[in-house]
Amino acid sequence: MVRVLVSSCLLGESVRYDGSHARADNTILERWKVERRLVPFCPELAGGFSVPRSPAEIQGEGGLAVLRGEAIVVEKAGRDVTACFVLGAHRALQAARCDNVKLAILKDGSPSCGSTYIGNGSFKGLKRAGQGVTAALLEQQGIRVFSERQIKEAAAYLAQLEAAGAGGKPGDS
Repeated sequence: MVRVLVSSCLLGESVRYDGSHARADNTILERWKVERRLVPFCPELAGGFSVPRSPAEIQGEGGLAVLRGEAIVVEKAGRDVTACFVLGAHRALQAARCDNVKLAILKDGSPSCGSTYIGNGSFKGLKRAGQGVTAALLEQQGIRVFSERQIKEAAAYLAQLEAAGAGGKPGDS
């Protein structure tokens, strides 16, 4: 069975930097939960952070640049926390590989999990197009990443994967 890595906060776990969650009430997620498809994961907790924690943003081009050592992740007070974000991303990848994960649904806007947008590095609530560190690493390693607004698209992709055979990619015969 193809499994789905999902940001823990989207399942209602209070793991976000401010101690909140971002529960995504969705019938598809609920069905996948019953099917035991979901692999809940918080890369920031896996990287060594606690709850609550200082907000962090990427300064530089985004998650891929962080992974290449060309950008950093900093807390609002200026402390460089890049190593913790990279560690969390690699632990997410390890969990995905151990659990036959082929796609992920991650919390958009996060410096770890953002798949379409992230903070712009100013800590003023401004967003920009880009990926977080974990989303970038997963995509780089062939795991398709969707945001919480793309669950229907994720379900269609999962159906294509399963139609192609266990672990196949859409379009494989």
